[in-house]
Amino acid sequence: MEKFFAACGLVFLLLLSGCQPATEQQSLADYSQRLDAEPGLFTLYRDNEAGKVYLQVPASDQQYLYYSSLPQGLGSNDIGLDRGQLMELGARLVSFEDAGDKMLLRQHNTQFRAESNNPLEQRSVDEAFASAIIGSFSVVARDATSVLIDATDFVVSDSHGVARILKARGQGDFTLTPSHSALYWPRTKSFERNTELEATLTFTSDNPGNFVRQVAPDPYQISVRVHHSFVALPEPGFVPRTFHPQSGFWSFDYEDYAAPIDQPITQRVIPRHRLAKKDPTAALSEAVEPIVYYLDAGTPEPIRSALLDGARWWNDAFTAAGYKDAFVVKMMPEGADAMDVRYNMIQWVHRATRGWSYGSSVIDPRTGEIIKGHVTLGSLRVRQDYLLAQGMTSPFTEPDIMASELTEMALARIRQLSAHEIGHTLGIAHNFAASNQDRASVMDYPHPKFTLTPEQSISLNDAYATGIGAWDKRVVQYGYGDFADDAARLAFIAESNNAGFVFMSDADSNGISKAHAFSSLWDGGADAVTELERILAVRQQGLANFSPATLAFERPYSDLAEILVPLYFSHRYQTEAVGKWLGGYQYSYQVKTANVAPDYQPLSGAEQQRALAALLKTLEPAQLALSAQIQALIPPKAYGYRSSRESPQGYTGLIFDPLSLAEAAANQSFAILLDEQRLARLQWQHQFDNKVPSVSAVLAATWQQIQQPVATQPLLSRRMQISYLQQLLALAKSAELAPELRAELLFHLQGLSEKFALGNDAHHLLLLKMAGQVSNAAADLNKVKTLQAPPGSPI
Repeated sequence: MEKFFAACGLVFLLLLSGCQPATEQQSLADYSQRLDAEPGLFTLYRDNEAGKVYLQVPASDQQYLYYSSLPQGLGSNDIGLDRGQLMELGARLVSFEDAGDKMLLRQHNTQFRAESNNPLEQRSVDEAFASAIIGSFSVVARDATSVLIDATDFVVSDSHGVARILKARGQGDFTLTPSHSALYWPRTKSFERNTELEATLTFTSDNPGNFVRQVAPDPYQISVRVHHSFVALPEPGFVPRTFHPQSGFWSFDYEDYAAPIDQPITQRVIPRHRLAKKDPTAALSEAVEPIVYYLDAGTPEPIRSALLDGARWWNDAFTAAGYKDAFVVKMMPEGADAMDVRYNMIQWVHRATRGWSYGSSVIDPRTGEIIKGHVTLGSLRVRQDYLLAQGMTSPFTEPDIMASELTEMALARIRQLSAHEIGHTLGIAHNFAASNQDRASVMDYPHPKFTLTPEQSISLNDAYATGIGAWDKRVVQYGYGDFADDAARLAFIAESNNAGFVFMSDADSNGISKAHAFSSLWDGGADAVTELERILAVRQQGLANFSPATLAFERPYSDLAEILVPLYFSHRYQTEAVGKWLGGYQYSYQVKTANVAPDYQPLSGAEQQRALAALLKTLEPAQLALSAQIQALIPPKAYGYRSSRESPQGYTGLIFDPLSLAEAAANQSFAILLDEQRLARLQWQHQFDNKVPSVSAVLAATWQQIQQPVATQPLLSRRMQISYLQQLLALAKSAELAPELRAELLFHLQGLSEKFALGNDAHHLLLLKMAGQVSNAAADLNKVKTLQAPPGSPI
């Protein structure tokens, strides 16, 4: 009983203590006098001994921009946590909210808004959609107008989503380890309009994935640095510019619930930098503030000079738009921070494997204004161009040959890449139709143009275009030039269309299923079929030249395998471009300006027949088979060297497998010919125009091309036939296959099965079994998708 009363007494005392008034917070002046202060957007206070950082923030609900970035990455292209990476969600509109003993950091929902003068209407939209509390800070002191908060836990947190990204890439369940994480003081600073904070973060896992193992010294615990930027809202005066689908710009959109009923709720503007003339009346004027980009000082020569040259091409476009020296590129000042919002950056980024480059931006989510451009250029890309040029030209006939023309071609690509990625940070989208217009844009993906000389040697002189393109000047004029009014802006679009410029971006270009006949990646030439024929001829000459002279001296012969690959597959992207003629259409992003039908039509039957013939040519033995001379050049990997993802694959172990190389090339052509969306378009078009190849004609012609044995390499035709049936099986298993195509597929297989049954060898027995598998899959009606009408209610 005594224990019971003692326990009750303890509970009473605890409850009583909980009712006492909270300890009064110290004054900001008293608390901060022992700390090192750095004035800026937020006055930053350091406690070096305790490893803590404090911020003095206004007590009012003032808004700012916030984003995170990754100044030290993981080095794996497959994972994507690269040095310099900006936060996936982009810049966020945030404010600090006083909650007594803590301050909350609220992210406002800028996607849904009411652009109205009525604050109640604005509030109704704000309250209809969720916001997000993305941070909580302990309040340690106050004064009349500001609050001192402990920002340490927020800075030393995974706000960038490193663990989430690792898990999404299948690289294990990593968790942040606070005991192995800390503030990174050298990059923790405050300036007049921005406060920059950084931390070293360590993540641990018991099950790290293979990509982590490839790059981390200890895959069970990996350390990176995460940077946080708080930025003052841009000064008033920026005027958003309306998006037009033919402008060449990306669309920055949001939902405006205050829009009139007869106007779209979705509002679209273009992302762009702020730029204004010193003399608005002058045709050519200096800018009030030019757009300045800075190149990573860690970039080596001669790459440094090439990147600067390519970046500066954009000044020609701004000159054409009426600005004198409005686009400037400099080297990064010593001691400057690449993550600092004040610097538009071009970073030279290393990874363990070859990967993409990209141009990102920090954008004001209220207006679309770009306040920081950030370019990431992968350092291994330049080596792939060098390798391709090496395979094409086989220049190493003497030990002292430097092959400078190979280096110059690789640098020409780097100039173009620099301009391309900077274009994205100016707000500009890809234009994959530009290659059909005499390489009119740096915003296309260019394939190097190799040409045959009269002496049958391969020239690199015209591999890449030089300078900004004609289309690029039009785009900059739309986004940064001056227009008297909307009518003048729309007239400019019409002028571009009348001049013959065509703009097609990713959604209509990227992938073998796409329908636009004249928009592809890594292609060239005004006529895709003619260009494929030209490239095949150049490729054949390159293969004929392939010899010991292809390899630099003092390199193992086994390295020839990796040099052969880009040469052997040098026709792959032009083949894809030709494939888009088959079942292809011609159309544009046209906007209605009169009561006329859009320019939208399928390619003619004659053009499609040309495309089919060209695609079948890529399956000829002469295109697929490697000469005995080449086969004899490539021994197994030398001791100390090993295969990589850039090496040819096969079934023969350490021995180079030319048959599997041919299979890989043929599979690409099969994938194009048997693409389910392409076949469905062909079937639809053929019913109106019998000059368009029918599906049955495509299937029959493909089989006809590969059915004849190759006298010198009989296994080649057998492998092609097996690969063809494997592709048919994949097609038959697709739930997206149109019902009519299933019928065509079954009919085609019935005819093949009858032929296979007549054979009396192992190969025909396998083909018969495979044909039965395909027939069963095609006839499985459980795989047929039932299409539904879009929702009709509520009305």
